[in-house]
Amino acid sequence: MKQDWRPGTMIYPLPAVMVTCGTMDEPNIITVAWVGTICSDPAMCYISVRPERHSHELLMRTMEFVINLTTRDLARATDWCGVRSGSKHDKFKEMGLTPVPAKMVSCPVIDESPLSIECRVRQVVSLGTHDMFIAEVLNVKADCRYINPETGRFELDQSDPLVYLHGHYYTLGESIGKFGWSVEKKK
Repeated sequence: MKQDWRPGTMIYPLPAVMVTCGTMDEPNIITVAWVGTICSDPAMCYISVRPERHSHELLMRTMEFVINLTTRDLARATDWCGVRSGSKHDKFKEMGLTPVPAKMVSCPVIDESPLSIECRVRQVVSLGTHDMFIAEVLNVKADCRYINPETGRFELDQSDPLVYLHGHYYTLGESIGKFGWSVEKKK
């Protein structure tokens, strides 16, 4: 038996990411859980941000951002950057994070992040409480500690990534198989 609820955003879990925006001279970090992939060729993703946030102004000015994946070790910084305004705080300094120049955009990458996705905004869609920044992925920086030397594959699970679910953080669980494993014919 299922119960009907009012319409809401119930697609969980979501990645908890720290989005960097601004410039190397005026950097900011905003924590976002409304983020995702929307196209594979060209590689595109989105973030959704409330217009009243300080980061919204920076995003509109530069039309660039970096999605920095988070880990258990970055949980405090992820949380703190989500409840403090960059208009009043130097989030990099106060959280002991290292801003590193990105390759393709003017905003910094968080050096401590296991994976950073450099993006240029192609379209902004006002949706109500949030604006969706639809962006093309220009470059991805992967921490070499999580690249399998035998396969060349990025092993995100080894970084202990955070996901967000109804106001709580979780780490990813054990893998049970790759996509399609449950329907493949056994030989």
